Amino acid sequence: MVEQFKHYSVSDFDRFDCVKLSKTIYLALAFLLRGYLVWMMSVTNFNDRVGVIQSIYPDPKLFYLNLASGSLGLLVVLLVSLRRPNASGWVKRAWPYTLNVIIVALIIDSLIIFAGFYWWQLTDLATMLIQLALALCVALLCLRSKRLKLNLAEFPEPLPEK
Repeated sequence: MVEQFKHYSVSDFDRFDCVKLSKTIYLALAFLLRGYLVWMMSVTNFNDRVGVIQSIYPDPKLFYLNLASGSLGLLVVLLVSLRRPNASGWVKRAWPYTLNVIIVALIIDSLIIFAGFYWWQLTDLATMLIQLALALCVALLCLRSKRLKLNLAEFPEPLPEK
């Protein structure tokens, strides 16, 4: 067990003596929640609320498809935000499966991107291929991340008061 932690310094641990969350989980969430991020940017733009969405998603259907495909990413955000000592039992049981949820979300997102291109002609071939390549890169980064696997193996426990 000590062998897993030998490459980490004191600054790599949070206040519950768990390794801080891997940056790959945040990268995966940024990719999965890109529709929600664009939506948040448009909400905060007081001059032209719809212009931000229209500049990134020329067809509104593609925007709504991205919101749908990112919905599993919202579950991961919920799990990350509820990951603390004394969390509900369902959070503790679901936490080890977070990587599986991310991979399934990336697969569903890729299928929706492909369907948007193939059946509905909502995007062009280059955009579809770039998004599929990005999804594959994010999935590979998540699967190869030793820190993320360590994060999923541990769950914060309450520390005794000193």
